[in-house]
Amino acid sequence: AERERKDLQGIRKLARERAKKANLHNKKLRDCRAHLNDNKPGAKGDRRLDTTLFITEGDSASGSITKSRDVNTQAVFSLKGKPLNSYGLTKKVVYENEEFNLLQAALNIEDGLDELRYNNVVIATDADVDGMHIRLLLITFFLQFFPELVREGHLYILQTPLFRVRNKKETRYCYTPEEKNTAIQDLGPRPEITRFKGLGEISPDEFKHFIGNDIRLEPVMIGRDLTSGDLLEFYMGKNTPKRQEFIIENLRVEKNLEEEFFN
Repeated sequence: AERERKDLQGIRKLARERAKKANLHNKKLRDCRAHLNDNKPGAKGDRRLDTTLFITEGDSASGSITKSRDVNTQAVFSLKGKPLNSYGLTKKVVYENEEFNLLQAALNIEDGLDELRYNNVVIATDADVDGMHIRLLLITFFLQFFPELVREGHLYILQTPLFRVRNKKETRYCYTPEEKNTAIQDLGPRPEITRFKGLGEISPDEFKHFIGNDIRLEPVMIGRDLTSGDLLEFYMGKNTPKRQEFIIENLRVEKNLEEEFFN
């Protein structure tokens, strides 16, 4: 245990040095002006609770959010692909994995939440199987190493529309098939229907509506009777019947949307 502690100290030191250098030229982070841990009074301080870090995957998605965000309160951290599955790993991986280390540094949570830089940490991925997997891997990372971020209500999933229904006079963005069907009835007889397959397909002009005043965020919560370990075991552990049923149900939702749209 003593050797492991010393190894971790050495890795932390190297990681901090790397993070300091990266902060000067970090292409992953597009920061905002205000931060939750700002102590200065005035306009920036007044918006501290609005501060948000969007965690995205891929250049097209991060590009859309970056171009449409509020630069005062909204920052973007761009992943280069699926993050490492950290389930069952020790905290050493947070320092050895460059992406995790940079994310930890961007949030400023190495030593706890006292100096957390953003009030809202928002996972923004595509609503497909790959996107769901990235969500799960990121939730695993936070539950494994920073469960208090989740317990204190800082972690969210960004809800984005699945469909756009429009005629010459009106455009409706629909988050469910039910909303789409209602819009088709209201905007008939033959409105144009678009199925958004990924965040990168939504233009910056449209995206600003989804991360502005009408933003829809789904909180990631741990029930009172559950520990973060319980949740991790359920989602990332062995293939129990309950876990298989959960995965099948969630994959079926995506499949049903595809079938309903194209049939």
